[in-house]
Amino acid sequence: MLFSELPLDPNILKGIEALGFTTPTPVQQESIPLLIQENRDLIGLAQTGTGKTAAFGLPMIHKIDVNKKIVQGLVIAPTRELCVQISNDFKDYSTFVKGLSIATIYGGASMDKQSREIRSGAQIVVATPGRLMDMMKRKMIKINHVSYVVLDEADEMLNMGFKEDIDGILSHTPDEKSTWLFSATMPRDVEKISKSYMNDPMEITVGNKNVGAKNIHHVYYNVPERDRYKAVKRILDFNPNIYGLIFCRTRRTTQDVADKLLKEGYNAAPLHGDLSQMQRDKAMDKFRDKTLQILVATDVAARGIDVNDISHVINYHLPDEVESYTHRSGRTARAGKKGVSIAIVSNKDQNKVFQIEKKIKIKFDEGKLPSGKEICEQQLVGYVEKIKS
Repeated sequence: MLFSELPLDPNILKGIEALGFTTPTPVQQESIPLLIQENRDLIGLAQTGTGKTAAFGLPMIHKIDVNKKIVQGLVIAPTRELCVQISNDFKDYSTFVKGLSIATIYGGASMDKQSREIRSGAQIVVATPGRLMDMMKRKMIKINHVSYVVLDEADEMLNMGFKEDIDGILSHTPDEKSTWLFSATMPRDVEKISKSYMNDPMEITVGNKNVGAKNIHHVYYNVPERDRYKAVKRILDFNPNIYGLIFCRTRRTTQDVADKLLKEGYNAAPLHGDLSQMQRDKAMDKFRDKTLQILVATDVAARGIDVNDISHVINYHLPDEVESYTHRSGRTARAGKKGVSIAIVSNKDQNKVFQIEKKIKIKFDEGKLPSGKEICEQQLVGYVEKIKS
């Protein structure tokens, strides 16, 4: 199937063509015709990197009445970074759609400026739950005429403690709206949201529910607790062309690991909530541009990352929640490519490995850290290939 075969407005198709897209992904093939032709609720279960944004964005843009200068479409996403990414994608899709205005609202930026965007006639609003609730309380935005609501990365929003905000937001929207919920996993809290606010939703699943992506190689290295950092260094040295994410459990560990790597000459930077917005933006921009090779991040800070071609995800510590592992590993192997998800574990973590295997139906290989000789050989091969290219 081609995009040109989908029942989309010609001006949207023109925008898609200008972006170089020709063939929709599986989630787009299933979602777009349904959302355009039927005013129904939808649950879309798909990993990150499967094209979810276009799956809900193209139908929403198609259905908006550009002659009405009121908020008709609302997209709620967990982080500022993801909101900005979604908004930019929507603007790209609608390049040739005249009269469409999109507002992006999130914390850490001028509320007055965001309010002006809405007052100037934005038909689509992309928002984080906290800032949206703040603006609703201050009567800076009305969502009582919304026809379409998207909850993107619903499981992540609930993990971050936004359930109360989501309840508050949805309670102010019309009963007859269409709600489209997209999530990588379907934990109980997401099911509760769907039962409370959705009416007989259609369900689309790309892959299996709560199952990890198939093109990811999962491997763990069992090391003494004190040797976690040494293990990471060996992995990085063995993969000199790595373009990867290292996930840490706390902000302090994230900063410590990044500082050590920088001090030892690795092209790395931290990403966590103690950094200023400017510092986080700078790190993200460098990572997207591939001028930064290794991003050391907390789960919360990394939730807005929408980057293709990540070769490796390294879990400095495994997360407490299995769903978080699915999200972490889903940062690699996007758009049909292959990737590697590595877990550094000590003996006390071994049970977590088994829990993840059982819950998301994957198999970890037990790895052996490369020796100094193997690292030298691998780096030599990489150097020769670099010269050849």
